[in-house]
Amino acid sequence: MPGALQRAVRANEILAVLARHGFAEAFGRLGLTPRRWAGSAAAPARSTGERLRLAAEELGPAFVKLGQLLSARPDIVPHEILLELRRLQDHVRPLPFAELRPVLAAGLGRDPGEVFAELDEQSAAAASLAQVHFGRLVSGEAVAVKVRKPGIRRRLETDLDLAGRLAARLQSHVPALRSIDLAGALAELRAGVLRELDFRHEARHQAFFHARFPGDGPVFAPRVYAELSSEQVLVMERVDGLPVAAAVALPLAARRRLAAAGADALLRQAFLFGFFHGDPHAGNLLVTRDERLCFLDWGLTGHLTPRLRAALADFWTAAVAQDAEALVRVASEIAPEDSRPDARGLEREVALVLREELDFVSGRPALGRAMVRLLFVFGQGGIPLSREYALLAKALLSIEETGRLLDPGFDLRPHAAPVLRELRRERTGARAIVRRTRDAARHLLPGLGGLPLELARLVRRLGHDNLAINLHHRGLGEHDDAMKVAANRIALGVIIGSLIIGSSLVVTTGATPRLFGLPALGVVGYLISALLGLRVVWDIIRHGRHQ
Repeated sequence: MPGALQRAVRANEILAVLARHGFAEAFGRLGLTPRRWAGSAAAPARSTGERLRLAAEELGPAFVKLGQLLSARPDIVPHEILLELRRLQDHVRPLPFAELRPVLAAGLGRDPGEVFAELDEQSAAAASLAQVHFGRLVSGEAVAVKVRKPGIRRRLETDLDLAGRLAARLQSHVPALRSIDLAGALAELRAGVLRELDFRHEARHQAFFHARFPGDGPVFAPRVYAELSSEQVLVMERVDGLPVAAAVALPLAARRRLAAAGADALLRQAFLFGFFHGDPHAGNLLVTRDERLCFLDWGLTGHLTPRLRAALADFWTAAVAQDAEALVRVASEIAPEDSRPDARGLEREVALVLREELDFVSGRPALGRAMVRLLFVFGQGGIPLSREYALLAKALLSIEETGRLLDPGFDLRPHAAPVLRELRRERTGARAIVRRTRDAARHLLPGLGGLPLELARLVRRLGHDNLAINLHHRGLGEHDDAMKVAANRIALGVIIGSLIIGSSLVVTTGATPRLFGLPALGVVGYLISALLGLRVVWDIIRHGRHQ
């Protein structure tokens, strides 16, 4: 009962917050009683997206994280709301270090004093799920230590359960949402939020990127101390640098190099490695004093298979060429098999987005914004695309905005061209042909080895005239049964008719013995034919006329 009582109290808190931000009028449509919160309804002077963002920030970690992950779903979230949700911040007041110390000790598996020569108890950064402290290992290296907040998983699960119930009500009461798999999307978001609580995933992502972009290059990720990291604690090298917003004081040439390095890195991650940072906004990037770019916070990442990367390249090429028909065709090829889109209508909507966002002549093209809007158009038009595409669209939008913060004239297209050429070589070059041929041969040769024996066996059977081919008709079972039923009824009809005719002939003879004044044999014949006739009628009524 304490758990149920806690959920009930929290549910009332959620509804009260939503009412304060102008959503009380919607409670009636969801089957909730709005009177309790009617007095607290705020005037909707702000946009819907802004009110949702403010409500999520007030409701705490679970709703902030859900909002942040929803901002990576342009296939189901309208563009205006999505852009507002991207502004969600989860910077909160840090907890006293004394509350974190038991979590840190449990995550390290030993007393922190055995690992750190010094550890600043003043938080360097605090968010809803964790906070970061700077320190120094006993071996001398400067580190940043990310520690999960105590009890956060239980609070998150409570709020996520309530969010799921609210989503179910929305799905059943709002007709516009019935075509969207809201329950599936929320389940996916829930898994993403809970996954972020396990810092081992983040450590692996960071190590993967660090291996492909070494620390001495123009972009890098902090090195992870895997032996000191766990589900609750992440220990990594400390990187001294400036936020991107503060780096605008650098010379323009340096800022252009940084913008180009960030774009090149993200594009290579997505198109060539199939693994990319899912949220490279300005807050997750640091500019070091030697003018390099550091990618932070690897909790949210995307993964693309070779097939998805190839389709993405075609998608990108068609978008830059402003070819709406090709875009719809590529999207249809990678859509689920049961999707039934309106191709003509989609082409009109896609052409409108391309004209508004990719005006290369009179305006500044915005490829990131175009990708985000296109995914929403496809989602609403019956072509739900992969979550990874949605995440990449958000990442492209983030890196494009960051690039323009550093360089107002930044354009993503020139940075994509060499990466796409390299991907094309990987798909169609000589090495790719040799590799595919080798793979095909490896799978084909074992079967070819037994082919001569099978051919010889077939020839021997032909020579002995004992080759038999078995044919089995599928789908004819129902017709076969129907024919049998019809034949039986026809036979009964013939028998009944014969009995009636025979009985009538017997009656005319006046033969004895008699029954009811008529020849008994004729009367018995009439009775038997009547019973058989009733049986046929009853069978038809019981089983239907289709049999």
